[in-house]
Amino acid sequence: MGDMTTFNIDNGYFEGLVRGFRSGILRRTDYHNLVECETIDDLKLHLQGTDYGPLLANDPAPIIVQTIDERLKERLVHEFTHIRNQCFQPLALFLDYMTYGYMIDNIILLITGTLRNRPIAELLPRCHPLGQFEELSTISIAQTPAELFNCVMVDTPLAPFFSECVSDENDLDEMNIEILRNKLYKAYLEDFYSFCEKLGGVTAEVMCPILAFEADRRAITITINSFRTDLLKDDIENLFPKCGRLYPEGLKFLKNAEDKDEVRRILERYGNYGHLFAGVGDGPNDKTLEDRFFEEEVKLCMLAFEQQFHFGVFYAFVKLKEQENRNIVWIAECIAQKNKAKIESYIPIF
Repeated sequence: MGDMTTFNIDNGYFEGLVRGFRSGILRRTDYHNLVECETIDDLKLHLQGTDYGPLLANDPAPIIVQTIDERLKERLVHEFTHIRNQCFQPLALFLDYMTYGYMIDNIILLITGTLRNRPIAELLPRCHPLGQFEELSTISIAQTPAELFNCVMVDTPLAPFFSECVSDENDLDEMNIEILRNKLYKAYLEDFYSFCEKLGGVTAEVMCPILAFEADRRAITITINSFRTDLLKDDIENLFPKCGRLYPEGLKFLKNAEDKDEVRRILERYGNYGHLFAGVGDGPNDKTLEDRFFEEEVKLCMLAFEQQFHFGVFYAFVKLKEQENRNIVWIAECIAQKNKAKIESYIPIF
């Protein structure tokens, strides 16, 4: 990848570009104005005064929340692909790794749909645009889970991960779909982590903690979601990515946890995660654990911009923009439903 003296030869323009994109992220004053909007048209008018400009200018009234969500994703994909189509290796491969998670979600969506006898053509529009890939047109001809499985095993960038996780298309029944997703994410995160370690330098310093947090987030979520299942403890442990800060001792504690309170006590032993359950509850003003994870992710991604000459800013920018998109969609949904009681339950970035 090169050190700080050579990084800019191939990557300096793209790092500068993504830092410029980042400067357009909404500030607290923008959110304050958004939550004061009474209609979607008011929200559209305010967004025109931000970096989004004429984002919704070509959409006729009345604009629905789904349209806003689609346009926000299109904007992010446009900025991402602009960089991906021009950059050089190894940045190109790093950006490809960033898309694999979305590909996994898209493939799982298609597999789940075919298991429920939904036509692929109906499911494709619901796929995340960052998880699109050339072979998706080949996959679209599959009509059964077995055919889809064979297409994925041969014709997609995810084939190496699938070969590690599944050996038989007969494993793809309804009960095992979520298990398959977690196995794929485990293989993907461990591979991405290893790739960043090999890149070394500042990229490894920035990206490895971010990916370690993502691995631990998945382990914690898997543990909590397993409480009402019949999964064996060892099977649960096999779903945990082994590249987080909880590995190895923390993961062994988690697999034996029996309830959320025990998970909380386990995390209190780790300084980085002891605060995650603060303010989490079922009350009207309480936060969800997912909110706390998003807040932690925002902090890590903001820190990525404190250093220069590394690839972590590309990953951080995409994650920050995704959070911004969730914020805008949440506010728009509250306005559309005329229920503003929890409209300020968004996660500010600046």
